[in-house]
Amino acid sequence: MYLNGDGIPKNEAEAAKWYRKAAEHGDATAQHILGIMYEDGIGVSKDDKMAIKWYDAAVKQGNESARARLQDLQRKTVPFWRKLFN
Repeated sequence: MYLNGDGIPKNEAEAAKWYRKAAEHGDATAQHILGIMYEDGIGVSKDDKMAIKWYDAAVKQGNESARARLQDLQRKTVPFWRKLFN
């Protein structure tokens, strides 16, 4: 609701707060969305490590959309020198 402003004023920081609560209680969809929010800096500071943490939590519960995002983000964040040797 807060993320898109459905019936209430849009408030991305408030959305992140509620997604975090649900994610911490094991909701895989909330973990996936929170990963997106951290990856893109929506309602929170952009933080790839936190995005990876939440994507990984969702993946462990079988969320395939989170798996795709996690793999893409990991490819982007691999240090340049590691890419040379892999």
